[in-house]
Amino acid sequence: MSDFTIKALTPETFDDFAALVERNGGMFAGCWCTKFHPTNCAENDQNARAHKQHLVTDGIAHAALVYDGDRAVAWAEYGSPEELPSIHHRKEYLATAERLPDYRVTCILVERGHRGQGLAAIALRGAVELIAQAGGGLVEGYPHDTGGVRKRNSSFLYNGTRTMYEREGFTYDRPKGLGNCVMVREVAPSTARLNP
Repeated sequence: MSDFTIKALTPETFDDFAALVERNGGMFAGCWCTKFHPTNCAENDQNARAHKQHLVTDGIAHAALVYDGDRAVAWAEYGSPEELPSIHHRKEYLATAERLPDYRVTCILVERGHRGQGLAAIALRGAVELIAQAGGGLVEGYPHDTGGVRKRNSSFLYNGTRTMYEREGFTYDRPKGLGNCVMVREVAPSTARLNP
């Protein structure tokens, strides 16, 4: 297995992210991962790339990019509830929420040719490490609760599985609706830097 490294999505790494999106025909069905942001735009469109780049440049789009050498091959999007308010099943989520998290992990993608190598977990771990560097706090993720069923098309698991989140130190909080659940983890602040 290769040595994978993590880098934050920044204006300097945006082209690597864009290449990952373009190689895969979008993050999910042509998506540029603007769906969870408050000002969505038409996906499947060059405007989606420009919109995402604008969000990154303005510092309101965050992600951990997983690199195999100099090529980004996976990613985990994260951000505050203000940055990423448009989560799936929001009505059900808000009806059962006792408090909003400090951060959300809303989307994880692994390039098709690199699936099955544990990169979704590496991307999630990278997002948690970047959140720790930003001051930490309560982190929520919304994985698919597959009930332990292994045979699922991974292209539909846009935020990983409950089992993966549990292995990464998250605990089950509550059902979210339609096959998703809410997983939580308290992340302590850290000054450690990724990939020394």
